Amino acid sequence: MRIGVISDTHGLLRSEALAALQDCELIIHAGDIGKPQVLDALRQIAPLEAIRGNVDSADWAQPLPERLDLRLDGIAIHVLHDLKTLDFDPAARGVAVVIAGHSHKPKIEQQGGVLYLNPGSAGPRRFKLPISLAVLHIEDGQARAELLTLA
Repeated sequence: MRIGVISDTHGLLRSEALAALQDCELIIHAGDIGKPQVLDALRQIAPLEAIRGNVDSADWAQPLPERLDLRLDGIAIHVLHDLKTLDFDPAARGVAVVIAGHSHKPKIEQQGGVLYLNPGSAGPRRFKLPISLAVLHIEDGQARAELLTLA
C-alpha cells in the first residue's frame, strides 16, 4: 500500500505535490491545511484522511478531528499535528507509526519500535527548510517511509 503524507500546506498546494501523490491509494494530511480547496484537490487523487492543525481555525475546518487513529493493512497509525502534544506511549498502545507535521522539518525516525514520520511542509517555504512530503509504504505487515523533496 502506498500512502501519501502531506502537511503544512498553508493554503498552497503545489503542482509538484499533486504529481508526487498521483499513485497513492490514500492521502493523509497532517494539518495546517489553510484552505478547503487543498482538501478538495487531494480528494480528486485518492481517498483522504485529514486532521486540523493550529492554523485551521475557520468554520470549514471545525469538522476535522485534531487527531486520527487509523489501521491500514494491520498497521496502527496515529496522526496528530504537533508531536510535542503526544500524550501517550505509542508502543504501549500498539501504534506502529506516528505521523506529525507542524515543525516544517522533514524527518523519519525509528524509536522504541515506532516509526515517527514528519513529512515536512509542502506549502510556502519557511526559512531555508525544504519543501517536501512523504510516502508511507505498508508491505507484508511492515511500514517504511520515504521523504520526497519538491523544491
